[in-house]
Amino acid sequence: MTIIKPEDFISSIADSLQAISYTHPRDFIEAMVRAYDKERNPAAKDAMAQILINSRMATIDQRPLCQDTGIVTVFLKVGMQCRFDTELSMQELVDAGVRRAWLKPENPLRASILADPAGQRKNTGDNTPAIVYTELVPGGVVDIRIAAKGGGSENKSRLVTLNPGDSIVDWVVATVQALGAGWCPPGILGLGIGGTVDRAMVLAKEALMEPIDIQELSARGPTNRIEELRLEIYEAINALGIGAQGLGGLTTVFDIKIKDCPTHAASLPVAMIPSCAATRHLHFTLDGSGPVRFAPPPLDELPLINWAMGPAVKRVQLDNISSAEVASWRIGETLLLSGTILTGRDAAHGRIKQLLAQGQPLPAGVDFKGKFIYYVGPVDPVGDEIVGPAGPTTSSRMDQYTEMMLVETGLLGMIGKSERGDAALALMKKHGAVYLMAVGGAAYLVSKAIKKSRVVAFADLGMEAIYEFEVEDMAVIVAGDSRGDSVHKSGPAVWQQKIMDYRKKQTAESAGSK
Repeated sequence: MTIIKPEDFISSIADSLQAISYTHPRDFIEAMVRAYDKERNPAAKDAMAQILINSRMATIDQRPLCQDTGIVTVFLKVGMQCRFDTELSMQELVDAGVRRAWLKPENPLRASILADPAGQRKNTGDNTPAIVYTELVPGGVVDIRIAAKGGGSENKSRLVTLNPGDSIVDWVVATVQALGAGWCPPGILGLGIGGTVDRAMVLAKEALMEPIDIQELSARGPTNRIEELRLEIYEAINALGIGAQGLGGLTTVFDIKIKDCPTHAASLPVAMIPSCAATRHLHFTLDGSGPVRFAPPPLDELPLINWAMGPAVKRVQLDNISSAEVASWRIGETLLLSGTILTGRDAAHGRIKQLLAQGQPLPAGVDFKGKFIYYVGPVDPVGDEIVGPAGPTTSSRMDQYTEMMLVETGLLGMIGKSERGDAALALMKKHGAVYLMAVGGAAYLVSKAIKKSRVVAFADLGMEAIYEFEVEDMAVIVAGDSRGDSVHKSGPAVWQQKIMDYRKKQTAESAGSK
């Protein structure tokens, strides 16, 4: 009989969550470096450079890779010869570990979990409860796979029940093409095939925790249908040219992971869940001998990327900027922003909408006229930090508020990540506004450009409050300009054609050599 002490379990959960908040899995970094080395689109290469630099900085300083430190999912396989020396439930034990990790003074993580999701949506304050799956298995150890999944990538999860004769490849490719870049590619796709619809979704989440090994699989060749599917989908998705951050490029996915399960003769449920640029997971076991400790990797194992802004970069002073200057920007340009910006996410926009509908003024200190808004919910600062990691959230969620902000507040521009919808682009064209994109997954790096920070409204919303930031040389790309053009449309279209032309050339050369 193996006795698992509650403190060993709780501290191992807490320490693992702290570790993955600031350290990428090694296989993920190796895959990112391979993609960076071969990338030919300068914009996509720059985005991956920022992610790799951010990864090194976060690991060294032990601060979160991404401001969205995720919702915790734990897969437990409990050996039937194990006994827990406690009266707490498994859920309570896991939540105690999550709570300890999130409230650690040296590295507090961002509380993102809201209770009463269909009602008041009140933050629980400590990121509990976690999502816990428990299975009893033979043996005398507890096997733990733990992940912290960001909302941007989690929101891109998809499920379908296909007819048995339908093409899984076609559905996955069409779905990824329609997803947009809110999941911060390049990353991994987890697929669950079979079982029931609920089982397929769980399988897809489990698949994301498997090691990246598509290069090894490609080299040796597939031995079964699942491996064939992995290679087919991998090639087809990368041929789309979506690229890093949706800017267009050679690599959209690092790997396709698939778990399957027997299913009903009439059914073919297929679930798909993407990872993101802040892929965070660990696998460890408890055997009753004590807690597990997690040391950061040696410094020489962290990639060192020499990256600098090119000569075409424009330095922009945002304070008192003119509409004419903003109208001169074109998609694809890199800007270094300095000056004052305000922040706002979903909850803040909802409050603004309510105030305007009631004919009430916005709170003192909140004046968007001629200003830029940054879609962000930062991590709390520690030590001498001005602000904690403060990367962008998915901008498309704010599309529903774009007309209100441009028409009723005089907003001049927006900063976030991923693409904007057609309606939002049309509104920007109509009102001469722009959309700028910061790199998702580079939150700690982005935070270093923020020189002053203060909450100016809705403090009760926590990380969703409105902040005033003073930034210096904050790097962004013009993703949507005042002409209504979008880099997230033009970039992938160009690179999809380039990849197609290259593959045709390879096929012709191969045929000619025979």
